Amino acid sequence: MPKGLNSTRETPKTNIVPQHIAIIMDGNGRWAKNRLMPRVAGHKQGVEAVRDVIKACVERGVRYLTLFAFSSENWRRPEDEVSFLMQLFVGALEQEVAKLHENDICFKVIGDVSKFESKIIRFISDGESLTANNTRLTFTIAANYGGRWDILQATKKMIAQQKKSLEDYQEEDLTQYLAMSYAPEPDLFIRTGGECRISNFLLWQLAYTELYFTDALWPDFDVHALDQAIHSYQQRERRFGRTSEQVLQPATHKPSEVVVKSDA
Repeated sequence: MPKGLNSTRETPKTNIVPQHIAIIMDGNGRWAKNRLMPRVAGHKQGVEAVRDVIKACVERGVRYLTLFAFSSENWRRPEDEVSFLMQLFVGALEQEVAKLHENDICFKVIGDVSKFESKIIRFISDGESLTANNTRLTFTIAANYGGRWDILQATKKMIAQQKKSLEDYQEEDLTQYLAMSYAPEPDLFIRTGGECRISNFLLWQLAYTELYFTDALWPDFDVHALDQAIHSYQQRERRFGRTSEQVLQPATHKPSEVVVKSDA
């Protein structure tokens, strides 16, 4: 889907391989608990899964990958766990951004980063600047992000900058101020850990996204699990309000990606 296209107003093209995958990485704590380990061990192992999924997305032709790392509600977690997550975030920024740049991956962070300490804000800014011109994959981390916050902040910016009469505002006016205005709406949403909720993630952008829920805990979500999710996506009929007969009409474009086969 081209950048800025609104799926409730227009009919986007569909690709065999999803161009934008958004993931809620759930189950780190339970993964550790199942192994009689502290919850923080699950978060550390979860970073390894992130590396594997980034690599797999590049190899499969995915253009955008967005991961929900820390929600605006996660501040409610135990103080020691939040502190560890912040340390893990700093460590990942220090160690991984240069590798992303070497692999032509653009790095972005969405969310209210003003709530983070200055060191984290500086690392985010430096990482985004370093990788800004990379084109192989756009990798986005949602940190201190909430879908309702996103819509609210976009509304405030729209009203402040456009100053129209209320009846003149259109969906497109708001879309350009959303945190992910630079990316197409997600084709495929994945949530690991067995929960079947969106949990305040990309509420506006997920309007026509295909949803996929798996019992796999995030540290166990490997390349095979990603291929299963993509295979499930490939079995869906994306109608965007049309009938099946309209969808089955000869396509006017030819997707370049190959079908991911699954033995699931």
